[in-house]
Parts: sequence; structure tokens; C-alpha cells
Amino acid sequence: MSDETGDTPGRVETSDRVIPLEDIPLHSTNLLSLLDEDGVVWYQSPSVERLLAFGQDELVGVPCTECFHPDDRERVYDAFKNVVSSDEYVVEAIEYRHLQGGGSYVWVESVTSSEPTSDGYYVINTRDISERKRQRKELERANERLKEFADIVSHDLRNPLSVAIGWLGRAREEFESEELDAMVEPLNRMSRMITELRTLTMGRRREANAVSASIASHAKLSWSVTETEDSELRVLIDPAVEYESDIGLLDHILENLFRNAVEHNRDPVTVTVTVGPLEDTAGFYVADDGEGIPPDRVASVLEYGYSTSADGTGVGLAIVSEFVEANGWKLTVTNAETGGARFEVRTE
Repeated sequence: MSDETGDTPGRVETSDRVIPLEDIPLHSTNLLSLLDEDGVVWYQSPSVERLLAFGQDELVGVPCTECFHPDDRERVYDAFKNVVSSDEYVVEAIEYRHLQGGGSYVWVESVTSSEPTSDGYYVINTRDISERKRQRKELERANERLKEFADIVSHDLRNPLSVAIGWLGRAREEFESEELDAMVEPLNRMSRMITELRTLTMGRRREANAVSASIASHAKLSWSVTETEDSELRVLIDPAVEYESDIGLLDHILENLFRNAVEHNRDPVTVTVTVGPLEDTAGFYVADDGEGIPPDRVASVLEYGYSTSADGTGVGLAIVSEFVEANGWKLTVTNAETGGARFEVRTE
């Protein structure tokens, strides 16, 4: 294949075909390739030298499958054939390992559509994702280490902590002591931290399994299993309103929002927590009529370790943020008209 020539302005010539250049976006920093319906390469942009260390024409005439890692070959080619044979317009993006000039492989992502050029070729847009894959592997390793740490905390600390709480209870029954009383809350806080850490790591390890769920029904259920003292729940959202959600993640979202509202508005103040629909978009909110969030701290409340309560763990709202994201939703934090905190969950 030759580059654009003076004899055929505005065209790229192959041995037996002429490809109009207007069909090829030549100014992309990604690698742009033209494949026929059998997956044979007919053209590649100059960026092939930077991305794959091949000359621009070196892979022309080569079946694309010869350039794929053996473990990826069948999967990628099947995806390509499904696209080009589709009767409807579809766009497919797929990650795989592509051969480089030196014999090594690089992780790339290729995108193509079922709509060919005017001359019957399929445009493949390929970019290097090796850095993204590296970061993903690091995140997976970090999550695995966190899981191992959580298992240690849960198994190796839970039992002795339960023993300590039990002995403390017996001692307080037998002796009246301010020192013994002062030990109750620190031990309870340790127990909550273990539970929340375990919840967080389990949520990270699982894949969301979405089903239709009634927000109103789950709000009432989550309230019933949360220590809410004398606070009150108001549910203003229609019980018939359902959203696609992982049930376990949804329950943890609601339980942690309820717990946060109660714990951060201490006695003698009791709060009313309201669950209602958003007005301008699909979703719901959880709001309380307590003290609210100082304006300069709104951006910080979802961070790990942040807590306005002396005995708070700083993990509960971080769990909410991660689980909302895992459901494919979006969380925003503000103050309610009643003066308390308001957490809005947009489900679209």
C-alpha cells in the first residue's frame, strides 16, 4: 500500500482497491486501521510505528488474528465477526493483547462499528491501555491485600474483643466503677469498625446483582435493623417506585445513612429522617432535621476517616459512596431545607 499520491489525490491505493481518504480520520493520535470483512489489514495510520513498533505498511495484507495474543485470538475475532455481520448498527469495544514489532505484546483497546466505509472496509480505532491495565492490576492487588487484612481483623480480633466485652459486662454488674463504664464505648467503637471494614471489603469483592427494588420497602426494613434510639423515620416515596439495584448494597447504603443521621445528632436531640423522591430526576434522598454539615466540610464527609463525632469510625459514609457508585448511581451531599444533612442518590 502506498501513501496518498499525486496521481490519485484524496485517495489511498492498494494493489486492487482505492480507499477514499474522507472515510479515514487521519488526524487521530490513536492507531486507525482498515480491515476487510475477513479481518485482513488494508491500511494503518502512521501511529502504528509509535504504538506497535511496526512500519506503516508492514502489517498490510496480514490477517489481524496473527497479531493477537494466542489466548485472546478467538475471543477478539469472534467479536469482530459479530459486529460486521450484524444487521443493526452496533459499536464494539474490546480489550486484548496486540503483537509489537519486537515480539512482545501490549494491551490495547480497539473500537469498531458495523457500518463500513463507502468502499466496504471497517475502521478500527486502537489505543494503548497498558497503563490502565497496570493501574487496574495494582487496584486488584490492593483490594486483595485489604481483603486479607479485613479477614485478619474480623477473625483474629472479633473473638477476643467479644470476650473482653463479655467480661466487662460481668464486671459492671458486680462493681460500680466510672473506669469500667468508660471502657464500654471504646470497645463498642472497635466492634463497629470491624463490622464496617468487613462490610466495605465484601462490597468491593462482589459484583452488583441488580434487581427491581422498592426504595420505600427497603428503607423501612433498614430502619428496623438500625439502632435509631428515639428518632423517627418518614417515608415519602411511593412504595411502588422501584429502581434496579443490588439488594445487599442498597440495604447497606440506607443503614449507613440512617446510622449517620442518628449518631451525628446526639441526645438530647432526636431527629426525624426522611426518605423521599427527587423532583428533577430519577432517584431518592435521605435527609434529617439535625445540625447539618458545616459548608466547609461538605466536600470532606465522604472521605475515609472523616467523622464529626468523637466516637465515629469515619467509614460509614465512605461505604455509602462506594456502594452507590457500585450500583451505577451518583451521590451528592448538601444540607436540607430543614437544616440537617441531605444525601441525594441519582439512579440515572
